[in-house]
Amino acid sequence: MIQHTMIVSFNEPLPDGELDRYLTDIEQVMLGSGLVQSFEARRHLGVPGEEAIPALIGTAIVQLAVSDIDTLAKAFGAPGMHEVIDRWQSRHPYRVAWANHEPLA
Repeated sequence: MIQHTMIVSFNEPLPDGELDRYLTDIEQVMLGSGLVQSFEARRHLGVPGEEAIPALIGTAIVQLAVSDIDTLAKAFGAPGMHEVIDRWQSRHPYRVAWANHEPLA
């Protein structure tokens, strides 16, 4: 099993409802592909003063599980995925950092 962990960082603060819609859109496309075994997303919990640290601070973290690397590559080509990304990038630009890894626990 492969875990794909993404740190999503929007350029500007996002209203809660918009972040919920973004995460739901990504979840629906990923799970709808039939390739993803699990999907979890959580909001970043800020710490006072963290904005002074020169690092990418995430808005949310997303983790999905797939059977192998080939399946992960196919999931990113799932129907609707690029449309969801393009739509959200045009409305609320964001950056993503990720790591593909074996389960942590």
